Amino acid sequence: VVSCGQPAVSAFLSSRTWETFGRTEVIDNTLNPDFVRKYIMDYFFEEKQNLRLGKVFLKCGLFSPGADVLFSLHHSGIPGKKCGTIILTAEELSNCRDSAMMQFCANKLDKKDFFGKSDPFMVFFRSNEDGTFTICHKTEVVKNTLNPVWKEFAIPVRALCNGDFDRTIKVEVYDWDRDGSHDFIGDFTTSYRELARGQSQFNVYEVINTKKKMKKKKYVNSGTVTLLSFSVESEFTFLDYIKGGTQINFTVAIDFTASNGNPSQSTSLHYMNPYQMNAYAMALKAVGEIIQDYDSDKMFPALGFGAKLPPDGRVSHEFPLNGNIENPYCNGIEGILEAYHQSLKTVQLYGPTNFAPIINHVARYAAAVQDGSQYFVLLIITDGVISDMAQTKEAIVNAAKLPMSIIIVGVGQAEFDAMVELDGDDIRVSSRGKLAERDIVQFVPFRDYMDRTGNHVLSMARLAKDVLAEIPDQFISYMKSRGIKPNPAKSPTPQGKQHKE
Repeated sequence: VVSCGQPAVSAFLSSRTWETFGRTEVIDNTLNPDFVRKYIMDYFFEEKQNLRLGKVFLKCGLFSPGADVLFSLHHSGIPGKKCGTIILTAEELSNCRDSAMMQFCANKLDKKDFFGKSDPFMVFFRSNEDGTFTICHKTEVVKNTLNPVWKEFAIPVRALCNGDFDRTIKVEVYDWDRDGSHDFIGDFTTSYRELARGQSQFNVYEVINTKKKMKKKKYVNSGTVTLLSFSVESEFTFLDYIKGGTQINFTVAIDFTASNGNPSQSTSLHYMNPYQMNAYAMALKAVGEIIQDYDSDKMFPALGFGAKLPPDGRVSHEFPLNGNIENPYCNGIEGILEAYHQSLKTVQLYGPTNFAPIINHVARYAAAVQDGSQYFVLLIITDGVISDMAQTKEAIVNAAKLPMSIIIVGVGQAEFDAMVELDGDDIRVSSRGKLAERDIVQFVPFRDYMDRTGNHVLSMARLAKDVLAEIPDQFISYMKSRGIKPNPAKSPTPQGKQHKE
């Protein structure tokens, strides 16, 4: 990727196969090129997005917008010989998420109603590249007045001008009629840049009815519209909080009830096939490999439920897979998988299938950190019908107040009607007449993602995408409900990551 004296860098993007994403310009005669060309890439929290710079590989979740990431290049033929460093900087496009708050009033609008005054409202249109206009906002109707004051409204800047501050904005003023044949009073044009000046003489607009102006020589206007206030509010995104240092804490909980079948038999959902991961391991790996990139230390608590534990055979619904009650943390997803495999050799599958203890376990940690610095994601992988439905609903209603989300993956062929009920997409979960404050549960049945062609990589990518798609919105809904704003992005303190080429 680097030619002597004429540096350039090619980037390749991959979800399944590598495709050329972009190539920088060539800069002649320098060993310290500062490339100008920028590339816009769609970012999806729920997908595994890989980027390759030549032979340097990285995951998009590993670098935060605003922070530099350094990659050392090494000579492929001479061990230890360095060939320089690539510095990668990412930033999030911001004007796509700003909202403009505006309020208008009008004065001396034309009277259109025979028995009264007018019932005016305004319609805003964004101009398009081809000269056409697209409606982007409509105010409420103010009844029986020629001097209306409309309510303040918010509109995304992207919807208003698509990021082009000088693009024409057309505003039409109408008199509302019950039958829908609204009478046109007049129109005017402006731009986002003009509106951003706020209340001033520049933002008093004459409402012109062109047909009326052509007919009447003494026509001046059909009234005026005045901008009373203008402000811009930025909608904070999931990435804003990640940039500010919010950590995603990932916890996994695995069902060890007897309905899974004897792990030593091939019919068991826990069977350890030497040639292929079982459904539990695949679901854990698919979801965990994406979430782990948002946790700095990659240490994750891993729990089991519904088993008898040695040495006394007591039943537990929240035991550590690594056997260490004081420190249930596993190192990365591979550490969790190893602890899972080991626990199958020591515990006895039993029952019943209780979710509440696990949910309450994670909720206790979430309740201790409600300042926006941490968010907790619990992945429950289970095979069967919940035994403690009432307690689980109560636990979810309580957890909905906390910085927490729950993912449930159902494995096996059981009916999962109760899980769908917990999902809360159609009807919000309730307990004792109390509705959950937020929808925090996402459920998917694993069997829906088994690819008939046997392509497990593709199947698991689809699984991860569907179960993680709601996490950013659930995350933002908590932060907004608590009025928590993201911390300023941390100063770039790049840490070198060694990648041999």
